[in-house]
Amino acid sequence: MIHFLRHNRLASILLTLMRVFIGYQWITAGLGKLFAEEAFSAGGLINGALGSATAYPWFHSFLSFTTNGGANTSFFDFVVPWGQIFIGLALILGAFTLTAATFGLLMNLSFLLAGVISENPTFLLIQVLILVAGFNAGRLGLDFWIVPYLRRRFPFLQNDSLLML
Repeated sequence: MIHFLRHNRLASILLTLMRVFIGYQWITAGLGKLFAEEAFSAGGLINGALGSATAYPWFHSFLSFTTNGGANTSFFDFVVPWGQIFIGLALILGAFTLTAATFGLLMNLSFLLAGVISENPTFLLIQVLILVAGFNAGRLGLDFWIVPYLRRRFPFLQNDSLLML
């Protein structure tokens, strides 16, 4: 299965379809937050997670520490919509695909740890497949040119997993 995902041309096509699908989902979610009538606030989600028993204790501590007990969510108010837009763009264009999938995975995991289920498990699965596929996931995108250039310029990037940094 891993060999198929990492080297097969058909897998590259299927991964491109999945990548574009999830990229579209990310970008529409981000644009919806950015251009909503009311300014987006992560305060509801964060305060809900802080007041709920469904959030994991260590994640509860992280949210409490980073938001001053839910009083200051301005960092997350900015990062969530813009992060979703940039993740979506990168996945649709196939540019820095592994990095975008990693940050998307991190964002989905954060939502899950806060107690929000929705489509997050599906997104997690697709992003894990993209990460396992490595370069093949972005072969039909801008990574076709970006990755070889970076590998020539920086020889230590010969390993796919290092391109996530």
